[in-house]
Amino acid sequence: MTGWVDTHVHWDAAEFDIDRDAALSRAFTAGVRNAFNPSVCVSGIDKVQALCRDSLAHPDWPRIWPAYGVHPLYVQQAAENDLASLETALKSACPIAIGEIGLDGYPGAPDLEQQRGWFEDQLVLAIEYALPVIMHVRYAVEDVIRMLKRVQGRHRKLAGGIAHAYNGSAEQAEQLIRLGFLLGFGGSLTYEGSTRIRRLATELPVECLVLETDAPDMSPSWLRQQRNESAALPRIAEMLAQLRGISVETLRVQIGANVLRQFPAIAGKPCNGAVAHPD
Repeated sequence: MTGWVDTHVHWDAAEFDIDRDAALSRAFTAGVRNAFNPSVCVSGIDKVQALCRDSLAHPDWPRIWPAYGVHPLYVQQAAENDLASLETALKSACPIAIGEIGLDGYPGAPDLEQQRGWFEDQLVLAIEYALPVIMHVRYAVEDVIRMLKRVQGRHRKLAGGIAHAYNGSAEQAEQLIRLGFLLGFGGSLTYEGSTRIRRLATELPVECLVLETDAPDMSPSWLRQQRNESAALPRIAEMLAQLRGISVETLRVQIGANVLRQFPAIAGKPCNGAVAHPD
């Protein structure tokens, strides 16, 4: 795989409406060749799909790959028929994953029981459609692990995925790795005060890591309090390579191999409305 993969970016976010085309070109110029764009709500799936199609027509953009799901911070806004609408999207298009789904334990987040209901329902869909999941785990890693084990105990094994913006312990990381998940790191590791994140990103097996920006959010240190962009990813990678004491090229090749191992669809599966259902 050539270039970098931004495994978590929201190109559909309103923050990019003013200069999305230029920001995508900047990402490509910086060396980003693929980007995973998870939805946060069912009503946003159409915009994500349109961006993925548009990326095929722009050779100076990264290839955008879609994931469909209901974000834990959006479950209160979800309609009763959104789960059925999500499944319809899975049948009619070709996401590389279900996401962004998961749990958020931050104060002020929606009721955790409501979050758990949506998370479990979407995990079951991921099993049915044999898709990886892109997970939100903020202040909820232990709860996420319990739910993963419970759902897999009742159903078939999940196809793994990514624990986005990983913020748990080394022990929890080992459990997620055993469950088939890669761990996502981004702008947080660029801050000198992020000692725990830096230690995890340095000491965990490099075969289990992926890089992300979560743009427009989670800006690195040089964009503090500014909008984040995928173009920042190579510089984040440089800092991670320095922390680990390896070359940037060694890191790029390994991260690319990790992504392909977990998401083999990006090696050739078109994002053009092909049916993703395993039937």
